[in-house]
Amino acid sequence: MKYVFLGSLSDKWATKQAQRTKGAKAKLKKLKIKIEAVYYTQGEFDFVDVVDAPNAEAVLAFSVWYAKQGYGRIRSMPAFDEKAMSAALKKV
Repeated sequence: MKYVFLGSLSDKWATKQAQRTKGAKAKLKKLKIKIEAVYYTQGEFDFVDVVDAPNAEAVLAFSVWYAKQGYGRIRSMPAFDEKAMSAALKKV
């Protein structure tokens, strides 16, 4: 299942990009979450990631772990492709 992460960086970790991403990538790998795209943004969120996760529990575990490390906060949401949207609309 695809998910979108909307992330904010803590002040402490905002300038420690290499350390933060190394730790995050290791945890993602343990949870079997694959990164498909990473975009750094300006505004309410500092980054937007698109990931493929085995289940919602893995996404929840990563979000809690990320906050516990002090890296910042992540909001996550499932992302549906056009095929899923078409299937859903047939049920409406």
